Amino acid sequence: MRTLDRISGAILLFVALIVAWESSRTLPLGTLHNPGPGYMPTLLAFLLAVLSILIVLLGRNSPPLGSLKWTEGKHALAILAACGFAALTLERIGFRLTMVLLLVFLLGAVERLKPFLVLSVAVGLSLGSFWFFNGLLKVPLPLSPLGF
Repeated sequence: MRTLDRISGAILLFVALIVAWESSRTLPLGTLHNPGPGYMPTLLAFLLAVLSILIVLLGRNSPPLGSLKWTEGKHALAILAACGFAALTLERIGFRLTMVLLLVFLLGAVERLKPFLVLSVAVGLSLGSFWFFNGLLKVPLPLSPLGF
C-alpha cells in the first residue's frame, strides 16, 4: 500500500489542490474566451491532479517506501542552504557577488572541482548571466550597495 509512487502521487495531488484553491481564491479565473490571471494556474493544477491520481492508481508495483535510501541527503541539504543564502543576500550584496559566492560554494565545496575551474566558471557565469539578463534583455537585477 505504501509504495513510492503512491506516496509521491498523493503529495502531488495535495500540491495540486493547494494551487487550485489558492489561485481561485486570489486570482480571477475569467472565461474560456477571456481568461483571467488565475486561468492557467488552475488549468495546470487540474492537469497535475489528474496525473497524480493516475500515479496513485497505477503505482502498486513500485518499491515500498522503506526501500528509499537518502544517499544524497548531504548534497540536498547543501543545495537547500545555498538557495536560502541566495534568497537572503541577493538584494543585500547584489546579483553578481551573490552568484559568484553561490557557484563557488556549489562547485567548490559541494562538487569538489578544481579551484581554477571553480573560479572561472563562477565568475564567467555570474558576469555573463548579468550581462545577458540586465544588458540585453533589460531585466533589472539587484546591484550591490557599491553599485556593481
